[in-house]
Amino acid sequence: MATKSSTLFSSENANVWLSLQRAICNSAGFQRWKSELPSDTLDTTPLEQLVRRYLRETLETLAY
Repeated sequence: MATKSSTLFSSENANVWLSLQRAICNSAGFQRWKSELPSDTLDTTPLEQLVRRYLRETLETLAY
């Protein structure tokens, strides 16, 4: 059973994540990255997964 504070924390995290996703989706880097993907990937992959993939690939690139 979730406590009131853990539910509030989860709700706040969800709001932050949604706001972050919107900002990422509107960024030039994401738009450029997305334009390089095959159209079938764009058609079949949910936006949240695309954002996560973009972040993972960006962080992997920065790690080098």
